[in-house]
Amino acid sequence: MIDITRKRVSLRHARAGGFLACDIATARRILANDLPKGNLLDVARAAGLLASKKTQELIPHCHPVSIDKMQIDFQVVTEPAPGVLIEANGSSIGRTGIEMEALTAVSVAALTIYDLLKPIAESLEIQSIKLLEKLGGKSDPRFQAKAGLRASVLVISDSTAAGSRLDKSGQAIKEILAKHGIAVQGPLVVPDEIEEIRKVLKETLSECDFVFTTGGTGLSPRDVTPEAILPILDRTIPAVAEAMHAHGQSRTAWAMLSRSFAGVIGNTVVVSLPGSTSGATESLDAILPGLFHANDMLKARGHN
Repeated sequence: MIDITRKRVSLRHARAGGFLACDIATARRILANDLPKGNLLDVARAAGLLASKKTQELIPHCHPVSIDKMQIDFQVVTEPAPGVLIEANGSSIGRTGIEMEALTAVSVAALTIYDLLKPIAESLEIQSIKLLEKLGGKSDPRFQAKAGLRASVLVISDSTAAGSRLDKSGQAIKEILAKHGIAVQGPLVVPDEIEEIRKVLKETLSECDFVFTTGGTGLSPRDVTPEAILPILDRTIPAVAEAMHAHGQSRTAWAMLSRSFAGVIGNTVVVSLPGSTSGATESLDAILPGLFHANDMLKARGHN
């Protein structure tokens, strides 16, 4: 099973469909509820629901998923091709999607219908089982970054500025942003000096939609990033900081010691991340790609 520990918990939806083809006489008998094994669709629905809950036991690499909703619907049609349309619609709040559960529900419902119809029908065929829709998580098109977004990465560290420490967190942030299609300037490196931090930050504001800083958010005497940036923010975004802290706290008790924050200067979103590579990347896991919607709101493009 692949590692999904870096994924954040989110609301996820999946819709799957399939078709069981039969002859016109069989379709009419289904509509008339004239079948030797009794009720067809209720039994198939129950089988599909039970199967969706067993998906992780049937498919080796599937993670256990908390199924918060699974609805299975049927439509018996006589034309243009007779048969039974099957659709499963599932929802879950978790770290991975629910598409396999929806597909399993459709598959087993179709097999159950096949089993119940085989005494009266010679030509049965299960067709076109496929995923119809998937929403939630990083692949959700609603949360993807718009084309043309730009960001600056600012590394705030005395030792890195002095050349005695290799920057890793800034490079990691740059790589993550690049995967989202964001053009990245930097990493730019400045020492833990309030005026120097403000100077470099202000120089980058007109050139980008986002500024991500890393370092200087701890409790050591030289950690002054909040003191440098918070006073010049036009507005803070408290829930972004809360999301970073909550995500980090579930991974290490040290996350509660971070003074990471987020806010806005003009039309630019500023996010200050921890200085450790793991702290910075885990914080980004918590807020991307949803944070990109802030740019739409700032540019008065409204909600998706």
